Amino acid sequence: MKESQILNVKKLNISISNNSILKNISFKLKKNEILGIVGESGSGKSITALSLINLLNTKKIQKTGEIYFENKRIDNLENNHFEKIRGSEISIIFQEPMSSLNPSMHCGHQILEIILKHNSISTKKAKKRVLDLIKMVKISDPINTYKKYPHELSGGQQQRIMIAIAISCDPKILIADEPTTSLDPIVKQEILLLIKQIQRKKTMSVIFISHDLNLVSQLTDRTIVLKEGMIIELGNSKKVLKSPKHTYTKMLLKSKPPRKTRPIRLPTIENNLKKFKSLSKKEKESKCKKIYGQSPILRVKNLSFSFQKIEILKNISFNL
Repeated sequence: MKESQILNVKKLNISISNNSILKNISFKLKKNEILGIVGESGSGKSITALSLINLLNTKKIQKTGEIYFENKRIDNLENNHFEKIRGSEISIIFQEPMSSLNPSMHCGHQILEIILKHNSISTKKAKKRVLDLIKMVKISDPINTYKKYPHELSGGQQQRIMIAIAISCDPKILIADEPTTSLDPIVKQEILLLIKQIQRKKTMSVIFISHDLNLVSQLTDRTIVLKEGMIIELGNSKKVLKSPKHTYTKMLLKSKPPRKTRPIRLPTIENNLKKFKSLSKKEKESKCKKIYGQSPILRVKNLSFSFQKIEILKNISFNL
């Protein structure tokens, strides 16, 4: 059974400045498995991810517990030894590509850098691999994209570059820390599909971190539910997200804004999913009339915008 495990986290506890952040976290990741970690903001999802790759860079941290990668303990390694694992064996896609990508380097050079760091390979072969990776993450013009800076790409393209960096050395574990947070729904689905396709092609294990339960249910095999740094529920994704056992998970699933009604307040975990009165048709009409009867504070008329002779916006008009 141990052969199928690639990662084993045992009783991980993390405190920062004596404030307990993670409490007794234990879980296993199997080979070629996609494991979801869900929870509210502040539940400890990203801290868990950063602790796995030793990126908690603060002197005020207190950490106990053990982390095993391929049956070898890694949480007690010195940073120079861990650098051989981080990026090559265990890699991460961060939440915000514009915060993570280097604004002063061409995108291609940022992918090239990590390939040359972890592989004995000529620069010529590494550059060819970079172009192959850019193509693999579904960017249509690899040669021009190689030469572009991050700000010259769209949000979706930036995230694809982040994915290319993360998979450039064929890691055995890919951590995706809220990789679609800043993306629109269409691009979000494209990125999710891309991660799934790459995972199947490379037979990687993936830890997918999100507060979006719908995304987790689409993508993962098993799910961990975190609350205030503790594991509340862990199991098969379909069972956890369709028939949860813990009250908190049930509340988390029910705390979505309703689609067909418009209550005066939204049900939340804090108010125990209290059902508030919905606005009547007359009340909705009255509210709309009050809003749209006012003069706009902003008017946009026929706004067009071009960049390097490429038309970006075409006759945009709206009032606020």
